Amino acid sequence: MFDVKIKRVYDDFSPDDGKRFLVERLWPRGIKREELKIDGWLKDLAPSTQLRKWFGHVPQRWEEFRTKYMSELDENQRYLQPILEAIKSDNVTLLYSAKDVKHNGALVLKEYLEDFIKK
Repeated sequence: MFDVKIKRVYDDFSPDDGKRFLVERLWPRGIKREELKIDGWLKDLAPSTQLRKWFGHVPQRWEEFRTKYMSELDENQRYLQPILEAIKSDNVTLLYSAKDVKHNGALVLKEYLEDFIKK
């Protein structure tokens, strides 16, 4: 099995990224579509607009955000398919645009995927 990694969209591309998926509902600011080397934009795996706005990257809301986002992922498992297929043959890198590297949806999605794959 290959690795699931996370990386900010503003970080440099690396060949060991493997398949790269943007996991944001909104396109990242300041980046042209042709500049971002991605294999897919998985908007439906990103936190819902309502949850994203409620969280607002407030660290004190992190645990509740994490729990609520995991519930959303439980309801949207069908959207995991491109990642689950890619991870069979290559690393997968989840791309996010948040400035906060310790409190963002990609971290939760990575954790969710790793648990899902173990089952």
